[in-house]
Amino acid sequence: MALRVFLLLGAFLLFVTMVSSDIKMEEELQHLNEPMLIVKGANRRLMQEVDCGGLCKQRCSVHSRPNVCNRACGTCCVRCKCVPPGTSGNRELCGTCYTDMTTHGNKTKCP
Repeated sequence: MALRVFLLLGAFLLFVTMVSSDIKMEEELQHLNEPMLIVKGANRRLMQEVDCGGLCKQRCSVHSRPNVCNRACGTCCVRCKCVPPGTSGNRELCGTCYTDMTTHGNKTKCP
C-alpha cells in the first residue's frame, strides 16, 4: 500500500514540474514579436506561424544576389522557423539550427 502511494505521489510531482516548465517557457517566449499559436491538450506544444516570404524579402532586400538569398533564406526559415532581424548579421538570435546549417561545400547556408 505504501509503495502505491509513493508511486502516485512521484507521478504527481513529475506531472506538476512538467506543466510548470511549459508555463515558464511560454512566458519567456512571449517577448518575441513573432506570432505564435499555442496548442493545448494532451500533447501540449508550441507551434510558430512565420511569414517566411515577407521576412526573407526584407532580409534579402539589399543583398547583391537577392534571388539566391531569398531561396536560401526560405529554406532556412521553413526548417528553423526563424529569420533574424535586419538585412545582415544577428544570425545567432535564431539559434544553432540557423547558424549551423551548411551547404555541400561547408559554407554557411543561411543569410
